[in-house]
Amino acid sequence: MSGVGPVEPGEDTRVREAPRPRPRGRLARHYDRHRRTVLASGAALVVLAGGGYLYASRPQPPPAPPPPYPSQAIDLVYVAPVTGSPGAAAGGFGFTVLLSVRSGPPVTVTRLTQPYDGLSVSSSPATPFQTKSHSARKIIVTLRVTECEKAPRNPGLPFLDVTLRNARAIESHSFILGTRYARDLSRTLEVACSNDSR
Repeated sequence: MSGVGPVEPGEDTRVREAPRPRPRGRLARHYDRHRRTVLASGAALVVLAGGGYLYASRPQPPPAPPPPYPSQAIDLVYVAPVTGSPGAAAGGFGFTVLLSVRSGPPVTVTRLTQPYDGLSVSSSPATPFQTKSHSARKIIVTLRVTECEKAPRNPGLPFLDVTLRNARAIESHSFILGTRYARDLSRTLEVACSNDSR
C-alpha cells in the first residue's frame, strides 16, 4: 500500500461511533455549573475535619502535681518558755512554738494535744487557726497539770500531737520539739508536782 491520504477501514472492520452522551439529571447539571464552589467547599470541609482531629488528638500537658500533705509542708519549732502566762500561774507551763508553712496551700491547725493524761493543753490563738503559705505564726501553748499522779516525772522526748488540714488532706502528726523543750517541761513538772505533794 502506498499513497497519501486517510487510512480507510479494511475488510471486516466497522467504524466505531462515539457514544452518545447520556442525558444528565438536574443534580449533574447543577454540579457542572458550580463545580469550583463544590470542590472548594469539599476541600474546606476536609481541612476543617483534619484540623479538628489533630486538635482533639494533640498531646495534653501532664496535670499539675497535687499539693503536699500538710505535715510535709510545715515546720513546728520550739522557741522558748513564756514567763508570766496565765496557765503558768495555775501550775502550768507556757511556751511558744513557731509554725512555718513552707509551700503549698494554707494549713489549718484544727487540734493541738499532748499524750499525757495528767496535763491539759490550750493555745493562743485557739484552734482552729490557719497559716498562709510562705509565712510563719507564733503560737503560745499552755500545758496545765491536772493530776500529778498521771503527769510524767521525767519526759524523755515529749511531743505535741497536731491535727493539720490543707486542700489535700487532714492528718494527725506528732512533733518532737527537742531536748530544750523536754528539759523545760521536766523542770516545770517537778516544781508543780512537788508543790502539789506538799
